[in-house]
Amino acid sequence: MNDDVWSLVHAERAALIEDLTHLDDKQWDHPSLCDGWTVHDVVAHLVDTARTTRLGFVSGMIRARFDFDRQNARGVDRERGASPRETLERLRQVAPRRSGPPAPLDTRLIEEVVHGEDIRRPLGLTHSYLPAAVIRAVRLQARTSASFGGAKERVAGVQLAADDADLLIGEGPQARGNAVSLLLAISGRREALDELDGPGVAALRTPGTRPASS
Repeated sequence: MNDDVWSLVHAERAALIEDLTHLDDKQWDHPSLCDGWTVHDVVAHLVDTARTTRLGFVSGMIRARFDFDRQNARGVDRERGASPRETLERLRQVAPRRSGPPAPLDTRLIEEVVHGEDIRRPLGLTHSYLPAAVIRAVRLQARTSASFGGAKERVAGVQLAADDADLLIGEGPQARGNAVSLLLAISGRREALDELDGPGVAALRTPGTRPASS
């Protein structure tokens, strides 16, 4: 099972690296869907999380005084190269890694898909994500508490239905759309809400839960 997840992670990392190879410096400086982060910042974050180990995550949280956002910001500063080419090379080097924080392994799929779209969408890039990666990411995100970067509270009382995958989660007014849009919407990317239909969309628009940033 772990091998299956890592094969999906590695495939998505390779696809993103291919897309990044063709960007110019202006595109690297473009704002991403991650509030306050450029495309370059998000790539640096992906380098940092790919390097993360369980022990390293815990020690980093202690140094950041258990402030998750502070820890992420430090990781970006640490892994952001002097140029996009340098940061991209760092991503290439860490792409085969199989390490992560003390969290369910499917969080690595959330990381790759959500941040992949954080980068691609503002630049007008499209990518066909592996269906298994997206479905597993949605399922984990929907059952993970917001305090751990998930969407459990956001989706409470809403049924999520994918029209391009075998995915039906929860009970209540339905929010329907493609699986990637559902994942982005429940992960706090409000841009994706306009891609969903159904009475459950109004509940997903309700503010007050923390967007996932990892």
